[in-house]
Amino acid sequence: MNDLMTEKTTEPKVETTTAEKYKLQAKDVNVFYGDFQAIKNISMNIKPNSITAFIGPSGCGKSTFIRLFNRMNDYVDDFRMEGKIKIDDTNIYGKKTQVEELRKEVGMVFQKPNPFPKSIFENVAYGLQIQGIKDKKVLTQRVEKALIQADLWNEVKDNLNKSALALSGGQQQRLCIARTLAVEPSILLMDEPTSALDPISTAKIEELIYHLKEHYTIIIVTHNMQQASRISDYTAFFYMGELIEFDKTRKIFTNPEKKQTENYITGRFG
Repeated sequence: MNDLMTEKTTEPKVETTTAEKYKLQAKDVNVFYGDFQAIKNISMNIKPNSITAFIGPSGCGKSTFIRLFNRMNDYVDDFRMEGKIKIDDTNIYGKKTQVEELRKEVGMVFQKPNPFPKSIFENVAYGLQIQGIKDKKVLTQRVEKALIQADLWNEVKDNLNKSALALSGGQQQRLCIARTLAVEPSILLMDEPTSALDPISTAKIEELIYHLKEHYTIIIVTHNMQQASRISDYTAFFYMGELIEFDKTRKIFTNPEKKQTENYITGRFG
């Protein structure tokens, strides 16, 4: 058992064994933007092949925290982090970490679909080509696999040279998911991936996310309580930069331990 697991951390209250491994671990994490503290002493362990939902009112630290796992906050002025973030027991803020390699392992899907002004094929192949993969057969196989995983293949297989910008909003978001999957990460970060979509497209993305956990560890930021309860295995409730409660989703939504959590879940504030 590694040192992170022997110390007290916030993790779902489920039975564990000494042999159990966590995919993602945060220990005593504090985040500052200049003098402002955005994250306050958060610790969390996340199991592989699970879906974890981050919920909480706007500005509570959800997006800041999820972006720690692929070091997207590094681009923010005056960003400073204390504590440890580990993936597969490796400290990703260590001096030896190659951020480009980290981002191949940790894919990210954003709130609004952001396809490139290129063809459908070129969008999905983009990350592979950046990695130096030029073999047309390999690119074709990986693009097809990613589009199948993103449940988009049957809709676009006859129009791969069509502009990605001609797709509907829901199709564009699934294309962005396919683009992320093409480089074969093991972790998917999703920051409100359905907030800009209609209910039918949202349902498709939710079903997709649920099936993807067979192969990926997924974290999703969402303001949609129903969405969190439908698709996640675990839920973390954030408030004013603090992790108030983290447990199995069923427990959080039916019998939370903290009054603050209950108030948020039932719509009394936030």
